[in-house]
Amino acid sequence: MLYNLARPFLFQLDAERAHRGTLRALDFAQRAGLTSLIARPVASSPRTVMDLRFPNPVGLAAGLDKNGEHIDALGALGFGFIEIGTVTPRPQPGNPLPRMFRIAPARAIINRMGFNNDGVERLLMNVARARYKGILGINIGKNFDTPLERAADDYLYCLRKVYASASYITVNISSPNTANLRELQRAGELDGLLRALVSERRKLADMHGKRVPLAIKIAPDLTQSDIAQMAAIFIEHDIDAVVATNTTLTRDAVQGLPNADETGGLSGAPLTARSTQVVRELAAALGGRLPIIAVGGILTAADAREKMSAGASLIQLYSGLIYSGPGLIGKAAHALARGKAAA
Repeated sequence: MLYNLARPFLFQLDAERAHRGTLRALDFAQRAGLTSLIARPVASSPRTVMDLRFPNPVGLAAGLDKNGEHIDALGALGFGFIEIGTVTPRPQPGNPLPRMFRIAPARAIINRMGFNNDGVERLLMNVARARYKGILGINIGKNFDTPLERAADDYLYCLRKVYASASYITVNISSPNTANLRELQRAGELDGLLRALVSERRKLADMHGKRVPLAIKIAPDLTQSDIAQMAAIFIEHDIDAVVATNTTLTRDAVQGLPNADETGGLSGAPLTARSTQVVRELAAALGGRLPIIAVGGILTAADAREKMSAGASLIQLYSGLIYSGPGLIGKAAHALARGKAAA
């Protein structure tokens, strides 16, 4: 209710400014014990995925809290898990402003943030300060000026740095806002990157006495053949989960609307059907061998149920929070708990 009252004001602001202001407001609400006025109670629906016990299957997608500065406030909203990042080895400012745009009539967002973040060292300082005890995913990427042939160096650096602090680690090879990053989804590049990461993970598991799951985040702009080929590589390298999907470069559903011609990745309602189709095709290709974390165009409880019916084990929210508010967390969790009970 409170978010519904605040949203018209927030939508008068520049999207990135509203984003920062909302996170500061959530921090204040959490410290003041007022989070219950913002988010509805969340149904318990525990499930085990990647050998981790999730209190409910509704998570926060990476990108909203890039530096892990708001973990406690976000955790208080009732998420079953939180994913922070994308983080890179070195701090970088991202792309020039403005770089985030609402397309309100379509319930969509275009962003070309460009992995803006304060670097992995600062993120780890923020994680260490947080009191959150739930499942924390850390999403890792490469710096924009690291040549693609050296990309594995950046991912390995971040993997080593965040390993001890993460419940699971997501490897982001699908953002459209870092030049040529999606080239890492090609079979040869993907095989080489995963081979290096999995080898390093074995060493880190021995060193730390725990095996931290590795997930890979993929794009929605893939053919069925691409998906099948990638699924085989994920299985071969014993990857623990696939996050499907990132934002899309297509604009068919928003043609002619204000901001539709801005460059960057499109998220929100126009992505719903395509993201669900990727989840469905990926689930068929994986044959139950790996779990899928579905993200993309989940704006209602019905969208959440549809993602699970397509083959997902968990879901993540981002744009849905902007248009539907934090009450969506509880609504989605309740719908999925009810669905699990019915099954």
